[in-house]
Order: sequence, then structure tokens, then C-alpha cells
Amino acid sequence: MIEQLPQLRATALAALDGVADLATLATLEATHLGKKSPLTLAKRQLGQLDPADRKAAGLALNDARTEMVAAFETTRDRLARATRAIQLESERLDLTELRPEIDRGSLHLVTQARDRLEDVFVGMGFTIAEGPEVETAWYNFEALNIPEWHPARGSFDTIFVDLGEPEEVMLRSHTSPVQIRTMEQTEPPIYIVAPGRTFRTDTADATHLPAFFQIEGLVIDRDISMGDLAGTIDKFVHEFFGGEVKTRLRPSYFPFTEPSAEFDISRPDGSWLELGGCGMVHPNVLQNCGIDPEQWQGFAFGFGIDRLAVMRYQLDDIRELVNNDVRFLKQF
Repeated sequence: MIEQLPQLRATALAALDGVADLATLATLEATHLGKKSPLTLAKRQLGQLDPADRKAAGLALNDARTEMVAAFETTRDRLARATRAIQLESERLDLTELRPEIDRGSLHLVTQARDRLEDVFVGMGFTIAEGPEVETAWYNFEALNIPEWHPARGSFDTIFVDLGEPEEVMLRSHTSPVQIRTMEQTEPPIYIVAPGRTFRTDTADATHLPAFFQIEGLVIDRDISMGDLAGTIDKFVHEFFGGEVKTRLRPSYFPFTEPSAEFDISRPDGSWLELGGCGMVHPNVLQNCGIDPEQWQGFAFGFGIDRLAVMRYQLDDIRELVNNDVRFLKQF
């Protein structure tokens, strides 16, 4: 019997080389390792051997069976992986063939303008500052030197939020509160721009929106003058619109700046277009924020991002920015 084991093992291993599927493997396994296999019959004959020969025969029989079982397991794993791979390939869906043509969107015009503005000002050494859209009267008016009797504090211009006592609360009408918060929390020098959404009671028309976006700039440092303000505006305009565009300042009035000015940019036809307001930060505003106006000076400016987009793309009606007409938006 021991002499037959090498032949039985060799025959089983040779049969495994030609197995191509799990069903054939199962048949071979029953033939070589099953209850009626030569190996199992040989195991049953161990009791007929002399005790001296039984131990050696049993060890040889177990070694042969262990090797054959391992060979069958290895083959089973190989065939299982191959079968799984064939199944996956047969069930695979080529989604690229079913994918429809997608008309991808783009950033909104106002977002494009805001991103471009932020890039320009960051390149000039400013940092970006943000604040809440719902503000108290202190940040929206009082700290900005806007007295209680000022028309801007009336309900015909400001959208108030009824939250009860003790503070008067409103949707911010400009992003200037961000300047106040920054000056309260940051020691000079300060170089920031504050982009964000603002709200007023305006009726939507070709040039106005009740909810619109502004960007305001603030510089607080030593020995700051109107010349620094004019140079900053000129630099910004050239970076955003191109070197051919010119700028000018016109005297104006704002409660939070003194002196104050409107700044215009030139059009190709030689006319001028108002872009925004600016001026030197009023000493009262600096004092309200805990900054000594005898040591520190600064300037501020602000303009509408929506209107800037309208000017940049020569739109006829600012309401196109909020109508969500895909035929319009997909042009940009």
C-alpha cells in the first residue's frame, strides 16, 4: 500500500493541471479524496497491517493526503478567482457609453467679479474680512458716525428685524460694519477688503436691487493721506479694467469719512461713470473703535460688485443677474 501512495499522489496532481472549472474540480476531488477513492480505501486497510508497519504507513498516508488536499485548495482558489473575474466582466457596464452630453455650468457673474476683485486686492497686500449680515444699530450706524436723525436710519431705507429689546437690529445696509468689527478687534496697521451681501428697501429696476453685493476697503496706518487713497483706487482700476481706464475723484459727503469723494472711471467714449464712494476715515469713527486719530489715519472706499459686473460686461439691466435665465447665464 505504501508503495502505491506516490503513484496516487502523482496521478491526482497531474489531473489538477488540466482542470478548467470548479465542476470538474469537484468531480476530481471526489475521485481522489472521496469516500470511494483509493486513498480512503487504503486508510481503511491500516487495521490489517502489523503494528510495526501501521505507524509508518499511517504517516505516509497522512502526508500524501495533506499534500493532495493543499493542491486541491490552491486549484479551487485559482478557479474561484478566475470564475469571479469572468462574472464581473460579463456584468460590467460601460457607463461611458451611456453618459449623456453634460452642459456644465460656470460661476455666476457676481461670483466671478468677487473672486477677481479679491485676487486684485490680495495682490496689493490686503486681506479678506467678513462679518454677519444681520447687525445692530451700533455697527451699522452709530459707530460709523451716522446719527439717529439721519435719513438712512429710517424704515424707508433700512430693513429692520424685529427681535425685541434691548437692541435695534437690521439687515446690514453696507459692509462697513465689517470695518468697525475689524478695528475693534485688530491693532493697526490694518489693510482689509470686506466683500459681502447687503440689503436695502430699494425697488428692483434696471440699476437697483434690494439685495446686492458690495466690497469695501479699509486702510489704517500712520501718515496716510488722500494721495494714498487716490493711488490705491487708480491701481485697482488698472488691474481690474486695464491700463487704458482713467480715474478721478469728485468732492462728496459721507458721515463716516472726512474729506469724502466719489470716484469715477473713464469710458471709451470719453465720458465718466461713477464707481463708488471713498474718503479719509472720520476721526469720530476711529475714536468709536478705540483708535487714536492723532496717531493713526486711514481711508475707506466701497462700491457695488453687481454694478461692477454690469459695467464689465456692458449689461443693460442689473436684474439679469438675479432672473436666473439660463439663456443669459450660459453666455458667461
